[in-house]
Amino acid sequence: MSKDSVLRQQLLQLLRGRNAHMSLEDAVANFPQEFINVRPPNVTYTPWHLLEHIRIAQWDILEFVRDPEHVSPEWPDGYWPPADAEADHELWRQTLELFEQDLQAVEGLVGDVDIELTTDIPHAPGYTILREVLLVADHNAYHVGEFAIVRQLMGTWRPDHARGPE
Repeated sequence: MSKDSVLRQQLLQLLRGRNAHMSLEDAVANFPQEFINVRPPNVTYTPWHLLEHIRIAQWDILEFVRDPEHVSPEWPDGYWPPADAEADHELWRQTLELFEQDLQAVEGLVGDVDIELTTDIPHAPGYTILREVLLVADHNAYHVGEFAIVRQLMGTWRPDHARGPE
């Protein structure tokens, strides 16, 4: 197996949370819908706000790579829904669906052997696909862990949920 294919395989595992962190799919599994718009204690956003933030950031990084004309949202407000925004079941589902579609597109970049991961992106000198994929993985892992902690604060894990060391 070539070094390039090993790198690509490892990146795909990292994007899916198969290393040192859980996947978004695992983090949101069986999340009670009546809590999607509830702010946990001492937290200024809801679980849906957090998921939407993860989705927006991943989408922005993907579009930065794919579209030379892409304009990123204004930082930081453009990366979060409005503080008073609420989701219903359909919007929650849509957030997760769009996240998954964009994650698959990022994975497609990694899996495309015709794309050189370490060469500068033509419209963004100094930036590589590898850098952007690592950024997606890092940002997603950080906030998926945060989502899991928010669930602990809210008491929304099922009683049979596997927990870490006590």
